[in-house]
Amino acid sequence: MADLTALRVLAAIEAHGSISAAARALGLSQQAVSQRVRALEREVGARLVDRSARGSALSEPGRLVATWARDVVEAATRFEVAVAALRAPGAAPLRVAASLTVAEHLMPRWLVRLRATGAPGTDSVELTAANSAAVLALVRAGSHDLGFVETPHLPADLESRTLAHDELVVVVAPQHPWAHRATPLTSAELAATALVTREDGSGTRAALEAALQAHLHIAESALPRPEAQLPTTAAVRATVAAGAGPAVLSLLAVRDALLAGSLVRVPLADLRVTRPLSVVWSPTLPRVPDAAQALLDVIAADARH
Repeated sequence: MADLTALRVLAAIEAHGSISAAARALGLSQQAVSQRVRALEREVGARLVDRSARGSALSEPGRLVATWARDVVEAATRFEVAVAALRAPGAAPLRVAASLTVAEHLMPRWLVRLRATGAPGTDSVELTAANSAAVLALVRAGSHDLGFVETPHLPADLESRTLAHDELVVVVAPQHPWAHRATPLTSAELAATALVTREDGSGTRAALEAALQAHLHIAESALPRPEAQLPTTAAVRATVAAGAGPAVLSLLAVRDALLAGSLVRVPLADLRVTRPLSVVWSPTLPRVPDAAQALLDVIAADARH
């Protein structure tokens, strides 16, 4: 059986795009993360991470193993939450579903601060990561107390509150022709280009398509089919960095890659794409746990800073 910590490390590299970013997210040294990866490579018998002067990225076998690792890590996390609930009878866990951008780049910080408040129920949180459409379905079904989504299309049957706004940016690999443009990209050029995108139901994709349609006064059918549709932001980012076509992603999700130089931001001349980050809950369920309000208070304090 593979070491669970090593699997968490590999899943973090997939989520954050590099060894250094994974180390920061996990609160480990880069050396410790590298050691875990090498140990896992020896156990698996394959190179899982490609290392170069430009940085580190998952290899093809690495992406496959990371997919399996993510399932194991999520199951282990659910197990840990369930066992923690046994130690505190009557304190039902706060059940949160979050879109991938929120789950990967915002929720870890919020949950650490939530636990530090010591509010009742904050020591037991069950987090599910999914795309925005799936998050809405989980909240609507009553399996989760709160949902965090990044789509401009909020359903009328759920209560909602906008927490913040997130900027979407065009990114390409350093060798892509757009990386060396002398002039900014126009929205018309972007709308005519097949992009590497997330799947249907993704808030990122929905926000981009809505912005282009409104700005250019075009129908959805006028947009080209994506060059590739991938299930996670990390997969889109890695595919673009490997030399595929452009993508439009949250600035939160690509900031580390832009700093490292594995991706290049392409400025847009005539359009700024933003989308709301919102929390949703069902009005038909009993009152959500007090821990839910404590989490919203943490998020509000974070936004003020």
